[in-house]
Amino acid sequence: MDFNTFLESIVNIKDLPLLGEQAHAKLSPPYRLELAEKYKKKRKKAPKAGVMALFYPDDNGITHLVFILRKSYKGVHSAQVGFPGGKVEDTDTNLQETALRETEEEVGVPIHQIEVLKTLSPLYIPPSNFMVYPFLGIAKQQLQFIKQDSEVEDIIEVTLADFLNENSVINTKVPTSYNVKVEVPAFKLNGHIVWGATAMMLSEIKVLLKEVL
Repeated sequence: MDFNTFLESIVNIKDLPLLGEQAHAKLSPPYRLELAEKYKKKRKKAPKAGVMALFYPDDNGITHLVFILRKSYKGVHSAQVGFPGGKVEDTDTNLQETALRETEEEVGVPIHQIEVLKTLSPLYIPPSNFMVYPFLGIAKQQLQFIKQDSEVEDIIEVTLADFLNENSVINTKVPTSYNVKVEVPAFKLNGHIVWGATAMMLSEIKVLLKEVL
């Protein structure tokens, strides 16, 4: 989709109600409810993180959404695709600032170039015991990404059209933090499998976008 056309419509997303669990459930792994119940007490004191779903135009004026491929490490989100973002630091005044700061750190987009349009539904992630707060933002100019080598393996740019394509939603088997493979709903974007919390947040974004575009 042409970015100018996207801009004309996306502003209407501000007035839409959040869909929360209703939208998240469409891309939820089958074991999520069981894990959420198991971690019920931990959830109350879970640390917080902010992430950014950032839309922007490419060199041809086509609307894109940026993701990061995380480095391989000894952790539950090793080598997974996600949004730029991370945990709250003491210097952050709020969660939106966390998401903006982390986006600048991880993919090199200056904070002043991002306009946050909407705060999305928070999502608890049992395996890492984090409460994640996603934000939907836009950058109105072409971006020059600079990845944070210590945490980001690659930057993934996906067209809005590919993201909204119904064929991008699949079922696939993925390795979990429990050393077993399970079948989960996921997005397949640019050859990458996006599942778990990021897919659940994308599910809400997709439903909201389809209301306004």
